[in-house]
Amino acid sequence: MLSNLRICAVSHQTISSVHINNICCYKVRASLKRLKPHVPLGRNYSSLPGLIGNDIKSLHSIINPPIAKIRNIGIMAHIDAGKTTTTERILYYSGYTRSLGDVDDGDTVTDFMAQERERGITIQSAAVTFDWKGYRVNLIDTPGHVDFTLEVERCLRVLDGAVAIFDASAGVEAQTLTVWRQADKHNIPRICFLNKMDKTGASFKYAVESIREKLKAKPLLLQLPIGEAKTFKGVVDVVTKEKLLWNSNSNDGKDFERKPLLEMSDPELLKETTEARNALIEQVADMDDEFADLVLEEFSENFDLLPAEKLQTAIHRVTVAQTAVPVLCGSALKNKGIQPLLDAVTVYLPSPEERNYEFLQWYKDDLCALAFKVLHDKQRGPLVFMRIYSGTIKPQLAIHNVNGNCTERISRLLLPFADQHVEIPSLTAGNIALTVGLKHTATGDTIVSSKSSALAAARRAEREGEKKHRQNNEAERVLLAGVEIPEPVFFCTIEPPSVSKQPDLEHALKCLQREDPSLKVRLDPDSGQTVLCGMGELHIEIIHDRIKREYGLETYLGPLQVAYRETILNSVRATDTLDRTLGDKRHLVTVEVEARPTETSSVTPVIEYAESISEGLLKVSKEAIESGIHSACLQGPLLGSPVQDVAITVYSLTIHPGTSTTMISACVSRCVQKALKKADKQVLEPLMNLEVTVARDYLSPVLADLAQRRGNIQEIQTRQDNKVVIGFVPLADIMGYSTVLRTLTSGSATFALELSTYQAMNSQDQNTLLNRRSGLT
Repeated sequence: MLSNLRICAVSHQTISSVHINNICCYKVRASLKRLKPHVPLGRNYSSLPGLIGNDIKSLHSIINPPIAKIRNIGIMAHIDAGKTTTTERILYYSGYTRSLGDVDDGDTVTDFMAQERERGITIQSAAVTFDWKGYRVNLIDTPGHVDFTLEVERCLRVLDGAVAIFDASAGVEAQTLTVWRQADKHNIPRICFLNKMDKTGASFKYAVESIREKLKAKPLLLQLPIGEAKTFKGVVDVVTKEKLLWNSNSNDGKDFERKPLLEMSDPELLKETTEARNALIEQVADMDDEFADLVLEEFSENFDLLPAEKLQTAIHRVTVAQTAVPVLCGSALKNKGIQPLLDAVTVYLPSPEERNYEFLQWYKDDLCALAFKVLHDKQRGPLVFMRIYSGTIKPQLAIHNVNGNCTERISRLLLPFADQHVEIPSLTAGNIALTVGLKHTATGDTIVSSKSSALAAARRAEREGEKKHRQNNEAERVLLAGVEIPEPVFFCTIEPPSVSKQPDLEHALKCLQREDPSLKVRLDPDSGQTVLCGMGELHIEIIHDRIKREYGLETYLGPLQVAYRETILNSVRATDTLDRTLGDKRHLVTVEVEARPTETSSVTPVIEYAESISEGLLKVSKEAIESGIHSACLQGPLLGSPVQDVAITVYSLTIHPGTSTTMISACVSRCVQKALKKADKQVLEPLMNLEVTVARDYLSPVLADLAQRRGNIQEIQTRQDNKVVIGFVPLADIMGYSTVLRTLTSGSATFALELSTYQAMNSQDQNTLLNRRSGLT
């Protein structure tokens, strides 16, 4: 093996090592003259990327495997279900790391940020590439915390399959529901892995039942556990009727034995497995007609004769069709059940060619890729993660950004092998790449080979749309494929240590915003302060910490404030005239508008025009009018918060010839503000979904505390020995709740929050808030 490490001969390539930003980077350079032996630094591989035993593959087969052999998967779950630990074990067993990292020790591959290692949580999604039994797997470990839900959203956007991990003692939890809904939205086939089968209170039956009831999914039991909690020692493969037992003396879980179940040695287990296999065959036959025909024709009398390969193929089809989810179990921390999970990923989850992307027909073989994540590296600059849907990417390739309408050049192309980055000569469709040199590309941008390629694709999409008698906006949406960014719920002011550091702070925030689109930065027009808007307390705290560590700025944060909204309760009309003379030019606009509440919820104002306004006038001034209305609704009359659920109707508009569009926009904006001030106003506050998991003994004090926080309890469920309190609570009353909950329950309870909706405040609470904001209380 040492000779393999020393001889880095991969198709006449030299491998040198560069230490960049705490990540060891392998750089592969073509060298036709000689090969330099070199022992890699940092984390050691048990074998080099692409080297299996003494088999040296060509670089092309390592970098560009057949598309049918590629799996792009994500690991998703509730916080603390074991995503990062599972990823760490996967990398170890696939031969890409020499030692088993631990979240508690802060030495895992995918949690490389200082903040992640200190807190023991995943903050940024991390991509790793590895090989398993001839398959190339691009794996993304995603965060479980609700503050970083955008990370999950933008990763699922580019994946072909996902592994949903569950804590076997808790089953489906709050954030599990959120990530499951996100996967549903992007039509992602899934496998379920019931982790922590060794944990006290673990229950295979309960976890499977919670998947069936809460996720409304159809679980296919491909494995049964041998023992639970402290007695857990292995699993039974239901498909092949074999038992997999891990050696109790083995420290790393690499040694396990696979034995067929026999009547002599395991009569009870064999009976249970046979019943489970027969139930599985019937379940799959109900969902797959091809498999049902096969079973009825050849194996209806004896299911035992049905070959495992036929059953696996049918399970693959129903998984890809998302009619059912395979369920496996194990314990990542105790190194049990990970190798069968990897086998299941390659057997049951789809390859890129099995996913039906409609827009691929418009691009033919031209390049089409989606930038789904940006990282900033101090030495290399922005690193852009891309999913390639068609075509090929090469270094020094000029690419066209459809969203930004600009052309850029890729300087280098990398593959993330565990925590090493390998420079590569090209990458084909179906892969996930890391590109260097793109200065303007952001999350959600569509990348094509040239502007003409994008136009040609748009024309093909338009023709296709005409054939199917539908609007072209669907085609346009796919061409400009993006990621939905949630609205922030918290904000606070941020100030640099001195005025001279303001440009440095602006640069840091610009870089962080490009990395994390859910972070919004705006300037307060009254005070001139910079305001940070984020998804939660932890989100803001992490951003503050990163500014300090990565950019060396000791910034000061103001108190956290809740992002309120405003609306109106009745219809009002207002008229305004703007008459200005600038130089020798007279600008004169008179406008009459009506503001009224809408019946349906709408974040942006609904804009309508009266029939009396001529088409010609609208043609030249519509953009300016709508710009004025939108700017007026950004700041409401009560708190200066955005106004929602309003409809604005323009009843009359008179414009003097030669009046600039800026003046039209300013007049409309002033008129709308006047109307909003005249109306009866209402403050809307963010209402959060709350789920508290608490021991029975502490239930009463937790409920009493929630009652004081204006909480509305919906139901109290039983989960093993714990109680789960589900309800709604206003965000303003839940700030700092984690400390209070720890105190009330001696640190035993956990909770999860998620934005539900915005609700109207009652008049007493609204007056208290307004008095506090104006300094009267």
